Amino acid sequence: RRAPEEVVELGAALGMRDLPRRIECFDISNLQGTNPVASLVHFEAGQPVKALYRHFRIRGIVGPNDLAMMEHVVERHYRAVRDAGRELPELVVVDGGRGQLAAARRALERLGLADRLALIGLAKREEEIFQVDGAAPLVLPRTAPALKLVQRLRDEAHRFAVSYHRRLRERELVRSALDD
Repeated sequence: RRAPEEVVELGAALGMRDLPRRIECFDISNLQGTNPVASLVHFEAGQPVKALYRHFRIRGIVGPNDLAMMEHVVERHYRAVRDAGRELPELVVVDGGRGQLAAARRALERLGLADRLALIGLAKREEEIFQVDGAAPLVLPRTAPALKLVQRLRDEAHRFAVSYHRRLRERELVRSALDD
């Protein structure tokens, strides 16, 4: 089966040997460090596979430390994937720039997976794509199908994280109101 145009274009833009048929994207959500959560969305052939979406509650990290949270959740997820012998994605996207990318990279290195997964960060402001090699960020044309795919991943991860965060906050409000 042929891969969709945006998947082929993204693989070429990133200089990947293998097409990024399976892509996972992480996002962190918290309000000044309270109720921190993360989300993982999974796309195959450019389409969401909601059965493989995951939420993560983050405990043990004090304050709004997005980098530590990203490192924690990437390590937690891929340790479970590795230990269960499940298939890895070809590409991992983190919401954020160089800092989030470096945090995710450290987690993958600790697990011995850094050389088996392509990893990029997507920085929101200029829609720059940061790669592990540390070179200048990649800026794709605004109309490029590859950029649209990465934006869809990031936006879906963000939506999924925020909706989970909101649910937890509402549950907490209801619980404390009833306790009072």
